Amino acid sequence: MADPDLMVWIDQDLCTGDGICEEICPDVFQGRDDGLWVVKETASNWGADIIFDGTDAPDGSRGVARVPTSLTDSVVEAAEECPGECIMIEPFDAEIFAKRGA
Repeated sequence: MADPDLMVWIDQDLCTGDGICEEICPDVFQGRDDGLWVVKETASNWGADIIFDGTDAPDGSRGVARVPTSLTDSVVEAAEECPGECIMIEPFDAEIFAKRGA
């Protein structure tokens, strides 16, 4: 596993529930029971499954997921296609990552 270059999170206040993010990049985005989408990390990329759904791990800006380098283009495409413009992509920050709560 390589060090990530990017992190991603979803602003729940802006999410329209369209789901195009999961269609484009299902390894990073997942639907929640309330119709909104959240980010996740998968065992195939990071060694453990973590879903930032506000239940097992925080959601919103505290629920930041690492983006595997191999999925960078897909995550960027998902953000560009999102009608709610709720997908926030940031450079990887070890300090934020350490405080994310998962």
